[in-house]
Amino acid sequence: MKKNYIFFLFFIAVGLYAQPPAVPIPTPAQTKKIVLTGGTAHTATGKVIENSIIVLEGGKITAIGDARTVKPDAKDAEVFNISGKHVYPGFISAGTAIGLSEIAAVRATQDRNEVGELNPNIRSLIAYNTDSEVMPTLRSNGVLMAQVVPQGGIISGQSSVVQFDAWNWEDAAYKTDDGIWLNWSQMFTYEGWWAEQGGIKLNEKYGEQVDAVKAFFTEAKAWCQTTNHPEKNLKMEAMCGLFSGQKKLYVNVNYVKEIIDVVNFAKTFGLQLVISGGADAWQAADLLKQNNVSVIINQTHNLPNRDDDDYDLPYKLPKLLQDAGVQYCLTVGAGFDAYWQQRNLPFQAGTAAAFGLTKEQALQAITINAARILGIDKTTGSLEEGKDATLIVAEGDVLDMRSSNVQYAFIQGRQIDLDNKQKALYRKFMGKYGLMPSKD
Repeated sequence: MKKNYIFFLFFIAVGLYAQPPAVPIPTPAQTKKIVLTGGTAHTATGKVIENSIIVLEGGKITAIGDARTVKPDAKDAEVFNISGKHVYPGFISAGTAIGLSEIAAVRATQDRNEVGELNPNIRSLIAYNTDSEVMPTLRSNGVLMAQVVPQGGIISGQSSVVQFDAWNWEDAAYKTDDGIWLNWSQMFTYEGWWAEQGGIKLNEKYGEQVDAVKAFFTEAKAWCQTTNHPEKNLKMEAMCGLFSGQKKLYVNVNYVKEIIDVVNFAKTFGLQLVISGGADAWQAADLLKQNNVSVIINQTHNLPNRDDDDYDLPYKLPKLLQDAGVQYCLTVGAGFDAYWQQRNLPFQAGTAAAFGLTKEQALQAITINAARILGIDKTTGSLEEGKDATLIVAEGDVLDMRSSNVQYAFIQGRQIDLDNKQKALYRKFMGKYGLMPSKD
C-alpha cells in the first residue's frame, strides 16, 4: 500500500512538472545586444521610420534610425530581421486594478478595496500580484506597463506604476506611490442598475460630502506645514506629497459641474490634478487646458451618459480633447471587470482613430501621453535613444483586432514570453480535434 502511495505521488509530481507555468517565468536582465532591423518604427513622437534599425543594449535603446544611414556595430548581437513588421512602444494602461483582482466572483482574489472611507496611506503596490494569470493576456496584446490603482471609499489610496515582467512587487515597481486617488461625490445618481436604469436622482448631500473632503484636505495641509507632531499619523503623512508636488491627485469624476468643482478644489489647495473618467471633459476643455489638468479617458467602447448625447460621443471624445489641446490618455477603466479588459486597450485607441484621431495620435494616447501623465516619460513611452527598451514587434495594424498579431515583446531589453493560459487552452482543444492551423 505504501509503495502504491509513493508511485501515486511520483506521477502527480511528474504531471505537475510537465505542465507549462500558467504565468511565464520572468526573464533575466539583458546581457546580449539585440538589433531589430527592417521594420516600420512608430516612435510615438509623431515620427514614423519606414525602414528602421533599433539597437537594444543594457535594457536601453542605444540607437534608432533609418537602416540606410544608421550602421551600428552588430558584432556578437542577436539580430531580428523584422521586415514587413511594425515596432511600437509598449502600451501603458493607466488607472487599472490589474494585479489587485483575479476572479471577480471570488472575494478571496479581490485585494483592491480597503476598509474605511479615508485611506490615503494605503499603497496598492504591496498588494500587487505578479503571478496573476490575467497579466499575460495583456502582454500578448502589447500592454507592458500599468498604473495599479486601489478603489473604494472616498480616498482610495496611492497608486504605483509597474512593469509586467517581475518576480514580486519590488521587482515590478517602476514608479512608486505616484499619486493619491479620490472618488468625487456625484451630484446626480441613477436609480436602478445597469440593465434596467431608473430615473436620475439629485444627491441632496452633495455639498455636505464635498465640504467633508475639503475639511480633510485642510486638516492635512495644516498638519503637513507643521513639524512638531506628538504622534505618528500615517494618513496625514501620506497626504504631504500632494502639497509638496511630489504626488498627483487623481480624481474619478465624469459630469461637467463636478469637473468644474474638482478643478476649483485643486486650485484652492495648489494640487497637480488628473481627472479619471472625464465623460464630460470636452464641455470643460478650456478650463482644463488653462489649469494644466490632464484626463485619463475611461473606455471609448462605451455608451453615452445621456439620452440626448451623440451616439458616438465616447468614440470621439479623444478627438475633442485633442483639438482643444487638453492632455489625455486612454484606459479601459478600473471597474469590477475592467482589469482583464485592459488587453483591449490598443483596440480602444483604434476606435478613437476611426472617429477622428490619426493613427499616430491614437498610438500616443496609450504610450507617450500616458507616460507624461504618470510622470515616467523621461524613461519610457516612446522609441527614442536613451529610453528603456520596452517595445513590441507586431504583424498587421496593432490598433485593429482583425490584423493585430504581436510577435515579440521586450521589457527593458528583456525578451518576454508572450504565451498565456488562453493560448494554451486554444492549443489544447484545437489539438484535440486536429484543427490546429499549419505553421507553413
